[in-house]
Amino acid sequence: MIRAFHRWPGILATLLLTVLALSGAILSVYPAAERLSSPQAKASLSVADLAGSIAASHPGLEQIRRAPSGQVTAYWFDGGTPQAAVIDPVTGQDAAPTDPAPVKRWLTNLHRSLFLGDAGRIVAAVGAGAMLVLALSGAALVARRVGGWRRWFAPLRGSLTGRLHVEIARIAVVGLVLSAATGLWMSASTFDLLPDGASTPAFPAEVSGQTGMDLAGASALQELPVAAFRSLSLADPNDPADVHTLKTDQGTGYLDQGTGALLAWADLSAWQQVSETIFMLHTGQGAAVLGLVLGLMALGVPVMVGTGVLLWLTSHRARPRIRGNAPPRQAETVLLVGSEGGSTWGFAATLHAALSQAGQRVHVAPMTGFDPTRYPQAARFIILAATYGEGCAPESAKGFLDRLARLDRAPGAPLAVLSFGDRSFPAFCAFAEAVAAAAEAKGWPQLLPIDSIDRQSPQDFARWGHALGAALGMPLELVHQPVTPASEPLTLISRRDYGAEVQAPTAILRFAWPSPTLWQRLTGHGSARYRAGDLLGILPEDSSVPRFYSLASGSRDGFIEIVVRKQPDGLCSGQLSELEPRGTVQAFLRRNQGFHADRAGKPLILIGAGTGIGPLAGFIRANARRRPVHLFFGMRHPESDFLYREELADWHGAGRLSRLFTASSRGERPHYVQDALRNEAPEVARLVGVGARVMVCGGRGMAAGVSAALADILLPAGLTPALLKAEGRYVEDIY
Repeated sequence: MIRAFHRWPGILATLLLTVLALSGAILSVYPAAERLSSPQAKASLSVADLAGSIAASHPGLEQIRRAPSGQVTAYWFDGGTPQAAVIDPVTGQDAAPTDPAPVKRWLTNLHRSLFLGDAGRIVAAVGAGAMLVLALSGAALVARRVGGWRRWFAPLRGSLTGRLHVEIARIAVVGLVLSAATGLWMSASTFDLLPDGASTPAFPAEVSGQTGMDLAGASALQELPVAAFRSLSLADPNDPADVHTLKTDQGTGYLDQGTGALLAWADLSAWQQVSETIFMLHTGQGAAVLGLVLGLMALGVPVMVGTGVLLWLTSHRARPRIRGNAPPRQAETVLLVGSEGGSTWGFAATLHAALSQAGQRVHVAPMTGFDPTRYPQAARFIILAATYGEGCAPESAKGFLDRLARLDRAPGAPLAVLSFGDRSFPAFCAFAEAVAAAAEAKGWPQLLPIDSIDRQSPQDFARWGHALGAALGMPLELVHQPVTPASEPLTLISRRDYGAEVQAPTAILRFAWPSPTLWQRLTGHGSARYRAGDLLGILPEDSSVPRFYSLASGSRDGFIEIVVRKQPDGLCSGQLSELEPRGTVQAFLRRNQGFHADRAGKPLILIGAGTGIGPLAGFIRANARRRPVHLFFGMRHPESDFLYREELADWHGAGRLSRLFTASSRGERPHYVQDALRNEAPEVARLVGVGARVMVCGGRGMAAGVSAALADILLPAGLTPALLKAEGRYVEDIY
C-alpha cells in the first residue's frame, strides 16, 4: 500500500512536480540576493530617525515598508502620481527602483498559479499535496529498505538508479516535507479555507485633533528599532481624526498624527505568528539561508522524478506478459511470484512456458493474493520469491505470510520455494527463507528443499529446473534469457594457462578495456570505473545469456583481468579457453558492491580456491596502503595450478601481502583450504578478534567447508560466521 501511495502520485504528477520544484528552487535565491543587495539599517537606528529622514526628502509620503530582508521601501505621491523607491536607511534617499525583475515576476506567477489564475492555484495545491504524500511514503520506504529509522544513512546496494533515487531522498526528504506542507497551508489560506485569526486594535475614540507632527519626534517611534519595524501607513493630513498605523514584529498600533502618542495596540495572535512562520519557511523571506537550503533540496526533485520513472519503467518492462495462463480452478501447477523490480516475473514466465510445453496446466499469480481455495485441482505449488531491502517482502508478496498464518491448515499439494537474491547482501533471500520456514511450521508438504538463485543467474535457474523435473518425473530444461545490457568488444592482450596436468584447464586472461567516454567519466557508467570484485559479463557466441566472472583488476590497473576454468561442455568457458591474443569477445561490467575490499585499516582474511583467487588477487594488487592481508588459497597441485604464484611472491615482498597459506588437494599431503584454516586456528581467531574482515570466493562446497571450519575456530570466542555476516565482516562470492 505504501508503494502505491508513493508510485502513482509520482507518475501522475511528474511534470507538475518538476515545474514546481525548479521554479521554487530558483525563487529561493531571491531572498538571499535581496538581502545582499539592499542597503541595511544600522542596529542603532530608530524608526523615528528613519521615518523622519524619508519624510523630509519625500513630500507626500504615504507609507514606509520594511521587508524581512531588511529592504526599506517608500511610497508617496508626486503631483498626484504615485511613486515608489527602495530607500537607503542611512540617508533616507532613493537607492533603487521597486519594480521586481521580470524573471522573478514570471517565476512567481508560474510557481503560484501556472499562469491559470485560481484554477492554476488549485493545481499547484494538488502538486504540493502529491509532494507531501511522496515525501512521507518515500521516507517510510527508505526506512524499510535500510532496516529501520535508526539506520537511515546505512550504506545502500543495488542499481545505480535505485541508489541515486534513495540517496537524494534521504537528504532532501525533510525539506520536501516542509516545503509541501507549508505550500498546502498557504494555498488553503489563499482560498480562505483557514480562519483569519488576525488581531487588530480598536480604532481610537479620541484623538488630539492636531496634525503635522515631525515623525522624528514621535515618542512611540523613537524607542522602536528598525529591526523590529514592518510598516508605517501615514494618516491623511487633511483629516484631523485620522491616525498613523504602525506594524511591527510584535503587533499593530495606532499613533496620533499630531502628538505621536500611541493610542491603541494589539499584539500578534498565536494564529498570526504561526501563519507568518509558515510564510517564512516556504518563501525564505526572513530566513535566506534556510530558503537556499530548501531550494537545494528542491533541485533533487527532478532527479528523483527521473530516476523514479526509470525504475518504474524498468520494473514494468521486466514483468513479461504470461501467455496461456490457465484459469485458477483448472491449474495443476500454481506459480506464486514475489517480485520487487519485476525480474522474478521473467523467471516465472520461463518456468510457465516450460511446464506448459510439458503438458501441465499452469497458473501464475502474485503471492499477495494467495488463497488455496481458488485452486481446487492444484497438484503442486511453486513459490518464486525475491527479498526486498533488509529481509522484507517484495511488492507482489505483501501479506502472504499473514494469509498463510490465518489458514486453518496448509494445502495438501506439496510446495517448492525458489529464492532470488544477491549474496553480497546480508539479508540474502531472507524473505523466501521466512516463507519456507512458515510453510514448514504450518505442515505444508515439501516438493523440493528451498533453493536459491544468485544475481539472476540463468545457470542456477537451469540447475534448479533439473531438480524440479526430477521431482515431477519429467525432463525440464529451463533456458532463461534476461535482458542483456549493452556490451563492448574486449580484445585479449595476454593469457597464461594452468592446470592441464590435473585435468582442470585454467587461464588468467588479460583484456584491454576501451577508454571511457567523457559521459562515462562524469556519470560512472559503463567502463569509466571498476574494481576488483566487480563482475565481467561475457556474451558467448550464439547466445544472449551472459556468463559472469569476477574481476581480478581495477580501473587503475588499466586492464581487465579474469580467471577462467574450462567447464565440460561450457559454451563461454570453452570459447575463452580457445581465445588467442588479439581475439575479441563482447562484454559488459556489472557492479558487485557487496564484494569489495573496504578501505578500513583492519586486517583482511582472504579465502579462495581455484578460480576464486581472481578477485582476491585483485584486492592484494590494489593494497597500496599495505594493510595486513592474509591469503588462504586452495589448489589441486602446486606444480600445475598455483595461480598468481610469481605475483604473490612479489606482492609479499612489497608488503601488500602479509602471509600466504596454501592447500593442495593432490600431492604429498593432500588437504583443502578449510584444513589450512584449522591449522592456523589461533592466528585466525586472533585476527578476527582485532576486527579482521573475512572474504570468501569460490565454489559452494568450498564455501560451506570454510564456514564450518570458521564456526569451530570462533566458537571459544563466542563468535559465529552468521554474526560476522550481520556485521558486514564476512562476505562471500560463491558459485
